[in-house]
Amino acid sequence: MKLLERYPWLRRWETLLFVILCAAVFINISLSEHYFNIDNLANIFHLSIEKAFVVLVMALVIINGEIDLSVASVMGLSASVLAYEFEKGASLESAISYAMLAGLACGLANGFFVAYLNIPSLVVTLAGLIAYRGAARILLEDRSVGNFPEWFTSFALDDVYVSIPTLLFVLVGLILIGTLVYQFTNLRQAVEEGAAFRFRKPGPVGLVLITVLAAVLVYMLALSSGAFEATTYVFAVLYLISLGILQFTNFGRYIYVIGNNRAGAEYAGLRVKQVKMTIFVMSALMAAFAGLMYAARVGNIRANAAEGFELDIITIVLLGGVSIFGGTGTMVGVGLSLLVVLNLRNGMSLRNINDNTRASVIGALLILSVLIPNWAQTIQRFLPRTLSGDNLTLDLENKEARESTETA
Repeated sequence: MKLLERYPWLRRWETLLFVILCAAVFINISLSEHYFNIDNLANIFHLSIEKAFVVLVMALVIINGEIDLSVASVMGLSASVLAYEFEKGASLESAISYAMLAGLACGLANGFFVAYLNIPSLVVTLAGLIAYRGAARILLEDRSVGNFPEWFTSFALDDVYVSIPTLLFVLVGLILIGTLVYQFTNLRQAVEEGAAFRFRKPGPVGLVLITVLAAVLVYMLALSSGAFEATTYVFAVLYLISLGILQFTNFGRYIYVIGNNRAGAEYAGLRVKQVKMTIFVMSALMAAFAGLMYAARVGNIRANAAEGFELDIITIVLLGGVSIFGGTGTMVGVGLSLLVVLNLRNGMSLRNINDNTRASVIGALLILSVLIPNWAQTIQRFLPRTLSGDNLTLDLENKEARESTETA
């Protein structure tokens, strides 16, 4: 108990995820010689980059106390609209615009029914899952549409080589920006509390994360056999943006407050309906963008594109420590969860483990992610009671001893 009180970061779910990630990486390295090279590391993101995009906004939706089961259907619908318009002879730029407008319409519909008509998001998005997939089937029926322009497919398939000085400049820039944001948060907290500002060093977890990321980047720079696709760099930028929105903006705080207590947020004067509408529109637009990236990567689109993706997306978010009831979770945990899932699947793929076994492993990990925090909370509630009971017994014994001494 003293160790946990002295180092509270040991009790965080993100710490456990980081340990699991290190274990997964170590096991993959020991089992396959092809795991730790630049081509395989790029492949880890390449095959699941569309899910990674949607995970970022799904985290906001669930923290806000809602759920969006329609994201995969929106992905399929946007890709189908793209294929349908392109097949009719429209330019690809126009087809992309129509696909994004379809995603916007889906988001407005979901947000309107949830925020303004107060229909549970589970019901609304489940209906959207069916309706949007049906619309995609109406557009394409059983056809497969492809032959997109090369510039479109190359965005998701071709490697983007970045020079070593540029990568080092980006690394140093990210560290400086992170340090400034961290110290600005400390300054704001000191101003609110009326205390003196002190420069704080990052905690052990922050130092470990910076060291590991720097080591991975240096190792990747030492290799010259390949690089990442443009979509991976886009995801990195979007992840930083979503991290900043959730952790350092008023909108992010509104998401937490509404997820914890919607009635209290409304009583406090927060614009709950507008926040929920915004989140569902963001979710649908991100899903539509992910659908376009899926079309670019696969090259041929059918109406069942991205079918079943919503389960993997929700699994990654919940494994990242986001409560299904809303109000808790961090983007750091979601990022670590994404890395854990992708590395586990990649390692099992290298060992030629079938899809059913992979799904079972991820499902078991999800169940443990729900059980472990519950067990931890039970233990934390039980130990103080036990300790307080022991202290009470000792106090009574000491009191009786003093009374008997005084009587004697």
